[in-house]
Amino acid sequence: MLNGRVVLVTGGSRGIGAAIARRLAGEGADVAITYAHAAERATAVVTEIEAMGVRGLALPAEATDAAALIEAVEHTVATLGGLDILINNAGIAPYGPLEDVTLADVDRALAIHARASFVLAQAAARHMGDGGRIISIGSSLVERVTSPGWTLYSMSKSALIGLTKGLARDLGPRGITANLVHPGSTDTEMNPADGPDAPAERSYTALDRYCDPDDIAATVAHLAGPGARNITGASIVVDAGTTA
Repeated sequence: MLNGRVVLVTGGSRGIGAAIARRLAGEGADVAITYAHAAERATAVVTEIEAMGVRGLALPAEATDAAALIEAVEHTVATLGGLDILINNAGIAPYGPLEDVTLADVDRALAIHARASFVLAQAAARHMGDGGRIISIGSSLVERVTSPGWTLYSMSKSALIGLTKGLARDLGPRGITANLVHPGSTDTEMNPADGPDAPAERSYTALDRYCDPDDIAATVAHLAGPGARNITGASIVVDAGTTA
């Protein structure tokens, strides 16, 4: 259980981020979430969190805005009384022919997936003590790129491997762990299990099925809890066997 712990989940208004926020709240944590544009959805998630008897907080913060991310950390600490667990979840899914990728596309993907995660980890670590957790959400496409068009996405998510291993070494002496969860095809608005690409994506899996956001949240919940105190610097794949 996470009673008394304070969590910040970036991109927590929908999909995997919302599932993580709800799961950790259900474990007893107070949960702050960030959102870029979906204020109503973020408010709805906070309402669900508070219905569980814990505190919830929704904070506007565009992942490309480093100052806004740092402010989200500081606001969480000031309002909820600390910060014990950071979930770097906010992301985008750039897809398309390699020749069509622009430098602006590259800069945006790296800013959201790599720079934002670094900035947040650096800011959050200043407030964490023994038992702190930093968990980032990557992608199974880091381990296996199953089709053309994903070069930029897989490259930008791959940066999280180095970030996680570096954080594990930098923060380990303080009792803070850092880990990475790689989801496979997951049933969200961004990639619905009944979408046009779903049959092909399921065919890549060993279990012939999509993941549910709650599957990812369950793994995150374990890494956030006391049972994972000796797991750090690790990449854990939750992908129905796509990378098997």
